[in-house]
Order: sequence, then C-alpha cells, then structure tokens
Amino acid sequence: MKKIRISHKTEYHYRSPVQFGPHRALVRPREGHDLHIESSIFNIEPPATVRWVRDTYGNSIAILGFSEASSRLSIHSEVLVANYEGNPLNFVISPDAALYPFQYPMDEAPELIPYRLASYPHDGSDLRSWLEDLYKPGQVIGTFDLLASLNARINQNFTYQRREETGVQSPAETLALGRGSCRDYAVLMMEAVRYWGFGARFVTGYIQMNHNQHGATHAWTEIYIPGAGWKGFDPTTNKVTGNEHVSVAVARDPGKASPISGSWKGPADAFDRLEVEVRVVQV
Repeated sequence: MKKIRISHKTEYHYRSPVQFGPHRALVRPREGHDLHIESSIFNIEPPATVRWVRDTYGNSIAILGFSEASSRLSIHSEVLVANYEGNPLNFVISPDAALYPFQYPMDEAPELIPYRLASYPHDGSDLRSWLEDLYKPGQVIGTFDLLASLNARINQNFTYQRREETGVQSPAETLALGRGSCRDYAVLMMEAVRYWGFGARFVTGYIQMNHNQHGATHAWTEIYIPGAGWKGFDPTTNKVTGNEHVSVAVARDPGKASPISGSWKGPADAFDRLEVEVRVVQV
C-alpha cells in the first residue's frame, strides 16, 4: 500500500470582475478496491455552492454555482489517497483472449460497444498504415504482447510536448506531427486499439512525481481485456499503470474528462491568464 498526497490548484485571472456560470470540476479520484480517499480538502474562491454528482461513467463531479462576480476564480483540491495497486502485471487474461484476435464474451460485448466505436472515424486509413508494422491481418499474437508493443512504439517514436492549450490532437495530427502531449498519446493509443476491435477509454488523473517537481494532470488509456478487466496503459511513460497512477475520470471521448469546465460573462477581453499547479508526492 502506498499513500499519495495530491494537490491540484487551478486559477483563472481576469482584467476586470466577471460573473461565473456553472462550473464542473473533475478532481476527485475514483475510489474502489484499489484506491481509498483518506482525507480531502476542496476550496473555491469566490465562494460557491458545491453539489456532487456521478456521471454516466461513475466519475465524481463537483457542480459549482456562483453568485459573486470576481476577477479571480480559484479551485483548489487536496486529497490523501491510499493506493493498494501493487504489481501492475499481477492479472490473469482469460484463456479465450490470451491470443489476438479474439471475440469478447457475449455477456460483456454489449456494454463494450460504445468503447469500441472510433471517436475519429476519418483517421482510420492513417491508423491502418501506421499499425501495419505491429500487426497484419491473419497473424496470431499474444494479446498483452500486442498492447505492450503499441504502448512502447508510441513512447519511442514520438516526441513528448507539453501543451497548455485545451483539447487534444486527432490521431492523424499526432501521426503527421510526430509529437504530442500525454493527452494526445492517450487518444492515439485509444483509437489504435479500437481499430483492432478492443474496447478502450480515455483516462485523466495524476502520476506521482519527485518531491521537488511540479506538474499538471496526466492522461493515459484503459483497455478492456477479458479476465483482467480494464487495464491502464500509459504510452507517455511506457508503463502499465500501477500505484504511481491515480485516475480521476474515465470517458469514451477526451472532451468529457476535462478537469475544469464552465462559463463566464463579462467584457470580451477580460480573460488574462490561467495558472495550474499540481503536486503528486508519496507521503
């Protein structure tokens, strides 16, 4: 078991006071048999009403309501989690799915349909050409070996680039540019395995850093493997996710897993800057 303290502060600065509409905050880790939240602090400035809901994916979302105008919006979450995920390779794949290609069991296939549909259907031809070096129709290959090879190929063949702007690159853009952020890597891997017929989803969360490091939120891909369930693959680090990863939200599309989203009303040139500070350290 490992304890990790996560501090995530997001601040929006404006040149003049603006009125804030409803905001959604996805900052609370997903709890389960592998992760428990031991303590949490959630501070909002200006003061806001907070209503917690679970979305269709089971993510915990804070719905924020504001009545005061302000030139600064600060959202600060600090949680202490106990992560019980030990060896990330300690799982068993169903014998029927140990080799690819395979068919999902009939009792699981219906629920996986949305996660097997491409989010970027027009990028299929680019993905097909790029994936030919890893797998050609008619081959039989170990399922985990195939997924690990894809994870490694993205890590080794693209240049990591931290991007501050919102949104993600399409798989075709990442392939053409040869670079991307963790979000772009995760989307590329998600769409690549969907092309092969796997169920896959986008994950946003945190990754443990050294004590003197500051960073941002992280993103990776989860793939559904019969017998093993949803398993995380992080092409940014070329790892199967373990106790250094803390997931906050999962979604079929990356746009539904944005950490902070909302609206404001004021002069068109009011927005000044965005500041994000994330620290994820073992305690």
